[in-house]
Parts: sequence; C-alpha cells; structure tokens
Amino acid sequence: MSRRRATLTLPPWFAHALRAQRGPVPWSAVLRGALAAGPLLLVAALAGHLSVGVAAALGAMLAGVNDRPGTRRASVRRLGVPALAGTAGLLIGTYAGQGTSPVVLTLLFTVTGLLAGAVSAIGPVASGAGTQLLVASAIGAGMPLPESGWQRALAFLAGAAWLLSLRLVLPSPRTTAGALRFDAERRAVAAVYDAVADLLDATGGPTATARRAALTAALDQAQDALGGLGLRRRASSSAERRLHAQYAAALPLAEAATALAWSGDAVSARASLGPRRLAAAVREGTHTGPLPAPSRSAPALRALDNALLHAAEAFDRPDGADDLHTRRRTPASLVRTVLGAGGREYGLRVALCFGASAAVAQALHGAGWYDGHAHWYWLPATAVFLVKPDLGPLASRVVCRAAGTVLGAMLFAALAAVLPRPAGLIVLVAVSGALIPVATRHFAAQTAVVTVLVLSLVMVGGDPQASWSRIGDTLLACAIVLVVGHLPMPGQRAGGVRSRLVTAGGAAQDYLTHVLSGSEDRAARWVLRREAYRALAEARATIDLAAAELPSLARHSAGSDEIAATLERLVDTTTACAVHLDDSGRLTSRHTEGLTVLLDELARSRERVGMRDVRLPVAG
Repeated sequence: MSRRRATLTLPPWFAHALRAQRGPVPWSAVLRGALAAGPLLLVAALAGHLSVGVAAALGAMLAGVNDRPGTRRASVRRLGVPALAGTAGLLIGTYAGQGTSPVVLTLLFTVTGLLAGAVSAIGPVASGAGTQLLVASAIGAGMPLPESGWQRALAFLAGAAWLLSLRLVLPSPRTTAGALRFDAERRAVAAVYDAVADLLDATGGPTATARRAALTAALDQAQDALGGLGLRRRASSSAERRLHAQYAAALPLAEAATALAWSGDAVSARASLGPRRLAAAVREGTHTGPLPAPSRSAPALRALDNALLHAAEAFDRPDGADDLHTRRRTPASLVRTVLGAGGREYGLRVALCFGASAAVAQALHGAGWYDGHAHWYWLPATAVFLVKPDLGPLASRVVCRAAGTVLGAMLFAALAAVLPRPAGLIVLVAVSGALIPVATRHFAAQTAVVTVLVLSLVMVGGDPQASWSRIGDTLLACAIVLVVGHLPMPGQRAGGVRSRLVTAGGAAQDYLTHVLSGSEDRAARWVLRREAYRALAEARATIDLAAAELPSLARHSAGSDEIAATLERLVDTTTACAVHLDDSGRLTSRHTEGLTVLLDELARSRERVGMRDVRLPVAG
C-alpha cells in the first residue's frame, strides 16, 4: 500500500521520466538499423576513407532516429525531408566554421535556431527537419574532418538515402506475398474499421470516450498513411484508389458510431459485427460477404445500417475513388503557424539555447577544455535535442538526457578499452544502430545508445578522449536549457497550448456552422469533422505534455484541459446533430440544449483560465 501511495504522489515531470512506451519489437527497423551505419563505416574503412564513412554513418544514424512505424511512402517524407535539411545544415556549419570568429558564428547559429524553431511548429516532419538542420550545422562547424563541405554533405546525404532505401525495399515481418506495396496502408485502414467496432461495443459504457479518441487516432493514421508523399492529390493505381474508397467508406460509419456513443444508449453486439468483417476484408484483400444489419430503431442506428450498405458497395467495386477528405495546407496557413504564438515562443527558445550553447562551447574550446581537440559540437547539438518539447516535458527530458549520457559514456569507455580498433568500433556502431529502434521507447535509453554510437564514430574519426568530456558538455547543455526554458518570453506563456486550442476552436466552429447550415454536402462535412477531431487530438497531446512540466511552467496552461474536453464534447454533439438532421431534417430539444450548455461552458472556462484569445464556436 505504501509503495502504491508513493507512486501516485510522484510529481508529473518525474513520473513522465520513468514512463516507457510498450509494444512488440520492431524487427524490421532493427534489421535496417544493423544494415545502415555499421556497414557504411565498414565499406569506407575497406576503401581507406574512414572519415567519409563517419559522415555517411552520421546521416544514417540521424535518419534512423526518425525511422518510425508507418507506410513506405510516408517514410520518404518523414526521413527524406529531415535528411535534406541535415545536408543543408552540414554545408552551412562546415563553411561557416572555417575562419569565422566565434561571435559571428554564434550570431549565425542564433538566427538559424530562430528560423528552425519557428518552422518546427508546422508539424512533426518540420520539427525533425529543424532539428537535423541545427544538429548537422553544429557538427559541420565543430567536427574536424578532412573532406570539404560539399563532400561531407554528399556523404551525409548518401548515408540517409541508404537507410531510406532499406526502408523502401526490405519487407516488414507481416507482409504477405503480393501485398508488399500497400501492406502498411491496408493495416491502417483495417484499424479504422476495428476502432469503429470497438466504439460500438463500448457505447453506453465507461470506456466510450476513450474508444472515440482511439477511433480519431486510427483515422488520423490511416489518412496520413494514404496521403503518401503529400505531393499529389490523387491515387496512382486502381489498388490505391480501392484503398482510398475503403477508407472513405469508414467515415460515415465513424460518424454513426460517434452519434450512438453520444446518445449513451448501449447497442447490441450484432452492431459491431459488420465493421469487424469489413476490417478483415481490408486486411486480407478479400470480399466482405454478407454483412449483418443492425437494428434501425433510432436515427444513429439507421445511419449505421446505411453506412454499412454503402461500404459493402464500395468494397465490391473493382475500382474506387481517391478522395481522402482532407484539405491541403496553403502557404498562407503555414506562414500563420510559423508566425503564431507557438512558433514565436518555440523559435525564441531554440535560438537562445542553440546560440548560448554554441558560445559556451567555443569559449571552452578556446580555454582548452577539450584537450586540444576541436569536437565542441556536442554541447549545442545536445541543447537542440533537449529543447524539443515533443521529446517530453522539460525537466523529464533533462533528467533522461543526463542519465542516458552518463550511462552511455561509461558503457562506451568500458567497451572501448577491450575492443580492437577500428574493427571493434565498427561492430559497436552496427549493434548500436540496431538498438536505436528499440531504445526510442524511452528517451534515456535512446540517449545512451546514441551516445555509444556517436562516441564510436568520434573515436574512429581520431578523438580518443571523447567520453568524459561529453558528460560535462551534456550537464552544461541541461543547465542552459533549464534556464532558457523558464525565462519569460514576449507575449503570453504556453504559446504552443494556446495556438493548438485556437486551431481546435476554429475547426469546431467551421464544423458546427456547416452542420447547422443544413448543407447536404456530406463530403465537405466529413472533411470538417476530420479537421476538428485531428486539431483536438493535437491540442490534447500538447496540453498533456504541458501538464507534466515543472509547476512553474505547468501553471501557465492550467485549465486548458477543461477547454479541450468541452470542445471534444461539442464536436461529438455536432456529429450527433448531423446524423439526426440527415434522418429527420430537424433537431430535438436535447440537441439544441446540449449545444447551448456546451457553448456557455466554453465561455466560462475560457474566462476562468484567462485564455480569452481562444476563439469560441457559436451556434449561429
């Protein structure tokens, strides 16, 4: 009992530091990691160009950090865009570090950090690109390799391209014969139908809200999986169009299931059998067969039955549509995101952390801290990773980074004392590369593995005393990021939370306005519904992260979870209104009163937590 109480009273930031992700071992990613940096370094060693191999291995390692589960086409953007940014950063850092004074280099790094940090607010791919740009620029300026800037950049890009090629060519363990091209896409679409069935089973029970959130996540993942490179709007083959049509057929099912969950009335187990069979048909690439029809005793049940009939027709067509019911983000919207509150605040913090750490590192280098070696890049590169909020709350990631670096440095020192050089170090690089996909479950473990890998590359590159100085650099970076993370910035704090809530409030308003307008354009309605739920999911993730910060930071976003929860209930109610309007053409008093109560609650919550800049939906 005492142990349980101690666990429950842990501070949120410390509890987050102890939390690790769970799941099966990603064996395909492990194989890619083993075949990436290590073999590249081996080939370079056999060719007599170890320093070229070091640059290529760095490119493969940084690409491996971004190698997450998903479709092959999506991985081109998720790995390729950051790799291109890293290549540019390596060029910038290499040429800027040649004969540039420490003051000028620090100013350049500060401006680069401001731009990269602000752009990171666009999304995960942009965040990864900004990180690689800054890390590679620090490495280019601080790692003394004999090659010129363009040679380093070419080797770095080749290393990342090698890992990306492995990602595109090697099959996953669950790939069946003939399904290599769309295996991940099929699993993503099938997961949507399974999530619909889970929500139907949970309707009327305590887990309905969690199941609706899981359905939103499944729809987001499927939409991203089928979106491909984001460079074209239409599918390129009949098989791809069929998958798009199967995804689109799930949208009215999800809408009806959400309306049933909103009603709170349990439905029979028969209701979920149809979505389960549709999920199996997508996963196995077969026909659906007869689908059991649910009862048609209520508007939402009639909508569910109609959606099942529509899905059966879509599955039986030899070819399908290619509409993913999403809108392309315009350049103007991207600029607004970069210049918004979240982009400005994060950009300033990245600029201060990157610039200050670069200045301190160069001062320490000039004072002889690195024993005559020019490897001062570790300090600013560490600061870049530490300042990233998507790696966890500030205090949590500082603790994990410090612990992981100490563990990794000690482990490397022990191994380096007994391993032959360079053969043993090359093997160590290959083993570390294979462990990165598993270590990403916890930031401290990932830091330890990456520390071993980078120190192996540094030793291959000619620095035999890197281990212990890296611990000091990491602790300095932790101190810099902690100080900058608590500095007051121009404008209001918690800019990331506020900007996400503003986006979610605007999306909810657009969706509500469309539904209440009586428009019969269901495709447009599904687009707006998807945008509203996706924006709410992103806001929820940002709020949960902010709540796990130290109290001095968490208090700035206190109460934002109330606004997000009310917006979620409002979007659910809007969905129920849409389904009922389709059936009868008018709303009941329960629907209208529900909308009124939620809008009033939103207004009170916004005033109570002091977030008056968050746009409130109105019922028109």
